[in-house]
Amino acid sequence: GGQVLGQALVAASRTVDDTTRAAHSLHGYFLRPGDATIPILYQVDRIRDGKSFTTRRVVAIQRGRAIFNMSASFQVAEEGLEHQTEMPRVKPPGECETMAEMRERHKADRPPEMQWTERPQPIEMRFVEPMNEFRPDPMPPWQHTWIKTVDKMPEDIRLNQCLLAYASDMTLIDTSYRPHAIGWGNAKFQVASLDHAMWFHRPFRTDEWLLYAQDSPFSGGARGFSRGTIFTSSGELIASVAQEGLIRLHK
Repeated sequence: GGQVLGQALVAASRTVDDTTRAAHSLHGYFLRPGDATIPILYQVDRIRDGKSFTTRRVVAIQRGRAIFNMSASFQVAEEGLEHQTEMPRVKPPGECETMAEMRERHKADRPPEMQWTERPQPIEMRFVEPMNEFRPDPMPPWQHTWIKTVDKMPEDIRLNQCLLAYASDMTLIDTSYRPHAIGWGNAKFQVASLDHAMWFHRPFRTDEWLLYAQDSPFSGGARGFSRGTIFTSSGELIASVAQEGLIRLHK
């Protein structure tokens, strides 16, 4: 989900000729499962080029069928009224468990078919409230995760936005089923992103630690709803996220 989301934003960004305009929001719907082993065609419609805002629509296509569509809006940089909520007070990343450490600690519970979880990841994650993702216990419907890219990133704000869009999908839906003590690898559990909305508030770099504060106020009807706010380590709010996902438990 995050891969097609990030790539769709890349495609939209490449059609915005004014390089000073950065994305301020995106709204996407996941229509069909994607296949990571074959190419994806991204078709971009130039909806509007205004004095301050630029709007694009993107459709991701595989095997001749739409698997994802997204609207994205770009804006020139402007000054304006400012306020923000405070960053939650949590442990710094250096005191938190890494994804590799968390998975190693629960290695005995990992199903044999999930050996791929040991592969290197492009996003480093550190968990303030770690859990056993293979055999979880009930936990509150919220979590805090420190994230950053493994590699150095260029200054290009658009590319950093695309990487953050990719990373924003990695743990958000998980928050909606943390209270239910079920792991995403459970054979009876079907989980998938349905839609994803994101708002970019300030410029940032994804190769510096960012705090992803997530909560889920509701799940029901085989769907889970989650929200997220992303802060720099100095406490600046840089992005907000909302997502609904399919969390269907089969009999």
